[in-house]
Amino acid sequence: MSPQILAQAAEITSTSNGEAWTFWLLAPVALIAALGMVLMRSAVHSALLLVVNLFCVAVFYLLQDAPFLGFVQIIVYTGAIMVLFLFVLMLVGVDSSDSLVETLRGQRIAAVILGLGFAGLLVFPIGRAIDGGSAAGLDAANSEGNVTAIGKLLFSEYVFVFEAISALLVVAAIGTMVLGHREHTGEKLTQKERMRRRLTEGGPITPRPGPKVFAINPDLEQAVRGSGEPAAVGGPAHDEGPDASGTGTGGTGFGGPGSSGPSDGPGSGGPDTGDSGSGGPQAGGGGQHVNGSAVAEDADGANAVGEAAPVGAGSGGGR
Repeated sequence: MSPQILAQAAEITSTSNGEAWTFWLLAPVALIAALGMVLMRSAVHSALLLVVNLFCVAVFYLLQDAPFLGFVQIIVYTGAIMVLFLFVLMLVGVDSSDSLVETLRGQRIAAVILGLGFAGLLVFPIGRAIDGGSAAGLDAANSEGNVTAIGKLLFSEYVFVFEAISALLVVAAIGTMVLGHREHTGEKLTQKERMRRRLTEGGPITPRPGPKVFAINPDLEQAVRGSGEPAAVGGPAHDEGPDASGTGTGGTGFGGPGSSGPSDGPGSGGPDTGDSGSGGPQAGGGGQHVNGSAVAEDADGANAVGEAAPVGAGSGGGR
């Protein structure tokens, strides 16, 4: 309110005991909540303490005969904006152990100096304005109602300040959207360009796991031996057994006992026994069929890979 409007009201020489008790009870709570909001490491705790501070300020507005400002403080700030902040914090999931490393050197010292300077600008001009004056009520100013009085002041004497604050709020909203969608401001890369950039920078080609997902094993499947032990990547997964085993598909079967043959080639099998079958004991040892090739082991343990046996022929290699 302007000093001229305040001077028109009757002089107030004292305050009621209830108003004084309410102020001295809520003033320390508001101060402690404001300090805790700044000093808390958890963003959720800071938001809750800010709710307490705003509620105390709303009560102070009610004590100063400004019911409209008090209820707007509770409904808009405490009830809507702060609840929205808490909802965003709960949805995004801000960790309580955030990094406290200063991205800009000396920003804490600069913040303390600017805070003290701003407090001085608030305290000393107000102190000089009320020094030597007497308290005045708001009966004359609120003769047409508190809402009407605030509207007249906002759109007459303080219209420039009101419009400047509106522009600042719009700028803050646009800045929030730009920072929240920073990835869409640059050029959109295709999949080919994205893979090429990953190869150039030495990053992983495969998609990275989501947040809070720890990849213990590599995405590449490892070959497993018959005993259950993982084989080396790129090597054959072979089963060391006394008998040759395998499965035939589409009329391919394993014949009877294979005759002994050279260690570097497949042995000749017996007649086809049907869709699928198992070979008998090998004359020289056990062999196996891996990826269309017959792997045979000689008596000394050396491996020899030959060509795949034809359809209907035995797959046992001489050993």
